[in-house]
Amino acid sequence: MKNLVKVFFTVCFSVFLGCKALGQKFTTHAVKQNETLYSIAKQYGVSQEEILKYNKELKSGESLGINTILVIPSANGKVVDTKPKGPEKGQPVNGEVAELVNRIMNDSVVKREPIGFVEHKVKKRETLYGIAKEYGVTEEEIKKYNTQLYAAQLDRKMVIKIPKYRKVKEPQNTIDVGDYEKYIVAPKETRWSIANKYGITIDSLLVLNPSLSKTSNYLQEGYELLLPKIAGSTVENQETQLFTSYTVPPKMNFYRLEKEFGVKSDEVVRLNPEITERGGLKEGMIIRLPETKLDPGEINTDNYIFYEVKPKQNEFRLTRKFGMSWEELIKLNPELRDGLKAGMVLKLPKNQVGEFEVRNSLVLDKINLLDSINVDNKPKIMFLLPFRLDKLDLNDTETVEWTIQNRNSLKYSLGLYSGALVALDSIKSLGVSVDVKTFDNRLDLQRTKEILQRENLGSYNAIFGPLDVLSLKEASTQAAGYDLPVIAPVPAKSDISLGNVFFSYTPEHTLREHMLSFVLEKRVDENIIIIADAKNRVVKDSILRKFPTAKIISVKEEEKNIGINRDKLELQLSKETENWVFVESDNFKLISSVVSILNSFHNSVLDIEEPNAKKIRVRMFTTDKNNAFDNDVISSTHLSNLRFTYPSVYREAPSDSFEKRYKARFGVVPDRFAVRGFDVTFDLLLKLAYKNDLLDVSKFIGETQYSGSKFDYEKDISSGYFNKASYIMGYDNMYIKELE
Repeated sequence: MKNLVKVFFTVCFSVFLGCKALGQKFTTHAVKQNETLYSIAKQYGVSQEEILKYNKELKSGESLGINTILVIPSANGKVVDTKPKGPEKGQPVNGEVAELVNRIMNDSVVKREPIGFVEHKVKKRETLYGIAKEYGVTEEEIKKYNTQLYAAQLDRKMVIKIPKYRKVKEPQNTIDVGDYEKYIVAPKETRWSIANKYGITIDSLLVLNPSLSKTSNYLQEGYELLLPKIAGSTVENQETQLFTSYTVPPKMNFYRLEKEFGVKSDEVVRLNPEITERGGLKEGMIIRLPETKLDPGEINTDNYIFYEVKPKQNEFRLTRKFGMSWEELIKLNPELRDGLKAGMVLKLPKNQVGEFEVRNSLVLDKINLLDSINVDNKPKIMFLLPFRLDKLDLNDTETVEWTIQNRNSLKYSLGLYSGALVALDSIKSLGVSVDVKTFDNRLDLQRTKEILQRENLGSYNAIFGPLDVLSLKEASTQAAGYDLPVIAPVPAKSDISLGNVFFSYTPEHTLREHMLSFVLEKRVDENIIIIADAKNRVVKDSILRKFPTAKIISVKEEEKNIGINRDKLELQLSKETENWVFVESDNFKLISSVVSILNSFHNSVLDIEEPNAKKIRVRMFTTDKNNAFDNDVISSTHLSNLRFTYPSVYREAPSDSFEKRYKARFGVVPDRFAVRGFDVTFDLLLKLAYKNDLLDVSKFIGETQYSGSKFDYEKDISSGYFNKASYIMGYDNMYIKELE
C-alpha cells in the first residue's frame, strides 16, 4: 500500500506541480488546510483582488478547498523571460496555468488583418464558440481584440469587438449535368464498390456528393448519389463490348498479347489493320483491344473485397501484398493497363487472403506505427480525470492510503494516469513532442463544463477521459463542434449518440460473439451444456442460436439460496465426448457452487461397476468473466482443472520495456489499470504521430497491440468508435494463457 501512495504522490506532483518551470510572472500555490485567501495574499505580497482576477472559479468570501491550485501573480510585475518556459516535452502541466500564461505572453497566432469591427452585446447563455460561428471568425480572433477574455469568461451584456475580414471568393465548381447521372445505392454496396464500378476515386465521390459523411464510411441502402456517366452508355444499359487503347511495349508479340488480354491474333489484326501495313507489331504502336466489362451489378461485397491504391505504390508492392500476379490483377481491373494511380479502387476476389486485414470488405494496410512516425506532428492532449484532490489532505498519509484503497475513481485515475505518463516518456524518446494539459474534474459535471468552456478545444487533438458518463457526454458534446475525439479509457455506456467518442473497452456483446465464434470453430462433437441464471436469459438465448442442440440446466433461485441440481446435471453429461459447459452469471455463490460440482465430475467415472468405463471430461466456458469469477471462494485449482476459458480485453502483460520504465519511474510493478493507461495512451500517441487526425487515421488503421491490450476501432453509424479487439484466455496448469 505504501508503494501505491508513492505512486499517488508522484502522479500528483506531475498533475499540479509541473508548472514551476513557467516564467516568473506567475507561480502556483496548492491550498493547505486552514489557509485563507487573505493569508495566501499576504504570503505572496499581493492583494486578494489580484488573486481573484486570475482565478475566476473563486468567489470572494468563500472558503478555499484543500489542494485547490491557485495562479499567483508576482508582487512587482516584472518578467525576467518575455516568453514562458514550457514543460519538458511529454510531461503534463497544470492546465489552467499553462493556458493562461500562454494567452497573456503570446498575444495571437492570427495571420489575417481585419478591415473593421462590429460590436456585439453578449446575450444570456451565449458562448464564445457560438458567437465565433455566427460571425464566421475563430475564437482566437475574437480574443485577440478582446484581451480581457484571456482571463475572464463571457458575461451577459458584455460588449465585445468582432473583427471583420475581407471575403475571399471561392472558385465555383460548375458541373455539366449532362455528364452525370443519379445512382441509387443497392444492398451490399459500399463507397469502394461504387467507386470501382464507375472508375473514380473516393475523393472524387466525396466532391460530387458533399453530403456524405467525412468521418464515417457508412453508405445507406437507397441513398442517392451523383456520379459521372460511364462513357458509351449508362450503368444499367452498358454494352459488353468496349475497347481500350494500348501502347505496344518492347518485345511484345501476339502470343503475349493473347496471354495478357485473352484475344486471338487474327482479332487484333482485324481491329488494327495498320499492323499489316507496318509489317507486324512495332514498339510504340497504339492499338485497339477489346475489353469485356463485368456486369456492374455483380460488383458488391458478396463478390469482392476492395482496395484503395496509396501514393508511391507500385506493381511489385501490390502483387506481393495480395499474393496475385499482375496479369490476375489486370483481369479483374482492366484500368490497370493505363497505369497504376494513387486513389484508384481495385477489386479483389472475396476469398483472397494475404498479409492484410479486411474490414467491411475494405482491405486495410497493416501499418507499423513505430516505423511511420512523423516528428513534425506535435499532438496536444487533454487529460480529464477525477483525482479528487479537493477531498484529500496530502499531509495526512494515513487518510490518503485509505482513500486510494476504497475509492475506485481515484484508483482507476491513479493507475491510468501513471501508465499514461510512461507512454508520454516513451513517445518522447521516439522524438515526438507532445503538449499535455491535465485537469482534475473531481467527478463533478459542473467543473467539467467549466474546464471545457475555459479551454480552447480547437487547439487539441484528443481528450483522454472523463470516467463518469455525465462528464463524458458533456465532453463529447462540447468537443463535437471541433471534430475533437474523446477517449473513454474504461467501460462506458451511454443512452445518447456520442459520435466522436472512442470506446477503448470492448463491449460485452462483442466479447460474447468472439467467445462463441471461438467455440464454434474448435468444436467437433463436444456436448454443449448451458447454466445461466434468470439475469442472463438473453445470453443463454444467444448461445442457443449458435448451438441449437445445447442442453439447459435450470438454476434454482431462492431468496437466500441459489444453485443447480447435481443429479440433473449428471444425467446431461456425456461419457463419450467432452462436455463443454457455459456458466453465465454474476452471482459468485452460484459460480462457486457450479465450479465445485463440475470439478467433482471431471475425470470421474459415473458407473464404477461398468468394466472399461470412460472418465467424464469437462471444460468450462463463459462469455462474460465478470468480477464474480475472481471471488476468493472460487478455487483457482478447480478453474485450472476445468481449463476455464473466457474472452477478455486484457492479457497478462509480459515483462517488457513498459514494465521496466514503470518500475524505474514509480518503484513498483504496474497494475492492470496502469497497463491499460499505457496501452490506450501509447496507441493514441502513435496514431497522432503518424497523422495528426485520429478520426481520419481510424478509417484505415487496423488492429494494433501493446503490453496488455489490443485495439481495432470501428465506426458505428452514429454512436462513436468501438474497439472490436479482444483475447481468448484460458487456464492451463495453473497458468492463464492466451489461446487465440
